[in-house]
Amino acid sequence: MKNIKTRRTIRKYTDEDVSEELLNRLLSEASRTQTMGNLQLYSVIVTRDAEKKAQLSPSHFNQPMVTAAPVVLTICADFRRTTDWCLARKADPGYDNFLSFMNAASDALLFTQTFCNLAEEEGLGCCYLGTTLYMPQSIIDILQLPQLVMPVATICLGWPAEEPPLTDRLGVEAFVHNESYQDYTPQRIDKYYANKESLNENQEFVRVNGKETLAQVFTDCRYTRKDNEAMSDGLLKALKHQGFIK
Repeated sequence: MKNIKTRRTIRKYTDEDVSEELLNRLLSEASRTQTMGNLQLYSVIVTRDAEKKAQLSPSHFNQPMVTAAPVVLTICADFRRTTDWCLARKADPGYDNFLSFMNAASDALLFTQTFCNLAEEEGLGCCYLGTTLYMPQSIIDILQLPQLVMPVATICLGWPAEEPPLTDRLGVEAFVHNESYQDYTPQRIDKYYANKESLNENQEFVRVNGKETLAQVFTDCRYTRKDNEAMSDGLLKALKHQGFIK
C-alpha cells in the first residue's frame, strides 16, 4: 500500500512472519510523530505468543484477526514511565488525573496512526481494533499493566492474504466547517449521506438486519445505547483502577 487513497483494513494474513528487525524499525520511526511536551506518553505491548493472543481474543469479542495475525500490538496511554522518571529525579509528578489520561491517549493514538501509515507503506496489513476500550480491564489484567497505564488501541499486523474492496467515506464537505461549526440540517444530512445509503452493500446491510434505515442498524444492532452505557461504566471503572480518576 503506497497510497492513502487506496488503503484497506486487512483481516486475513499469510503465514509469513513479521521480522523483529522490521517491526522495531517501524516502531522507532513512528516515535518521530507528534507528542505532548516531547514526553512520548505511550507504551507498546508486542504479542507474538499464540497462547497470549488466545488470552486476549475474548477481550476483542473473539475476532479471528487477534489469533490469526503474526503480531498483535496493544498501544497504551502511559504516564507511569514519566511519573517514575520524575520521582527518580526529585520532581513531584501530578499526572494521576483525567487530563493526563487524555494527553497520554492523544499521544498514543497519534503514534498508532503514524505506525499504521509506515507499516502499510512497507506492504504490511493492519487492522485497528476499536474493541480495546470495550473491556479494558481484562486487557489490563492479561498484560499486567500497572497504574497510570491504560490500553487505548490494538493493531493486528501481518502480511496481507486478501485485497478487500475499498470502503466508502463521507466527502470532505460533510466534516469540514469553515470558521465555526455549522449545524446539520435535514437537507444537509440527505446530501452528505445519500451516497453511503445508496450503496448496494449498505442496502443489503439494512435488509439482513431487518431495519428500515442504515442508521437504525448502527443504533439498534451494532452500537446500542445499552451496550454503550455498560461499556462506558466499565471504562470509567478501569480508569479509576489505573489511577487516572480519583
